[in-house]
Amino acid sequence: VQFVDSGGGMVQPGGSLRLSCVASGFIFSWTDMSWVRQAPGKGPEWVSSTTTRSNTAYADFVKGRFTISRDNAKNTLYLQMNSLKPEDTALYYCARGWKASMPPNMAQGTQVTVSS
Repeated sequence: VQFVDSGGGMVQPGGSLRLSCVASGFIFSWTDMSWVRQAPGKGPEWVSSTTTRSNTAYADFVKGRFTISRDNAKNTLYLQMNSLKPEDTALYYCARGWKASMPPNMAQGTQVTVSS
């Protein structure tokens, strides 16, 4: 099982980023998927999930700002992040499962930094 996360970067408050995660080693289209993040000095936290039928859920702190989506033909999970805040600064990971709250083992994640 492997995840390649990308799309992170440094943006100013109010900016946008689109994260991508290419998954391999399992049947992506049969698997609920999540985004998890870990801020410096804090534990990991669940951000958003999508089911195999693209039903979605969001943590309250990103609701209305972030949108999760998936492309099963490309084995890819996305996270569109708008209206970014400094408190969104974290390492972001994709993970298998509904409301996953831990990053996968050996995952590298993608760094998002929101700062003026």
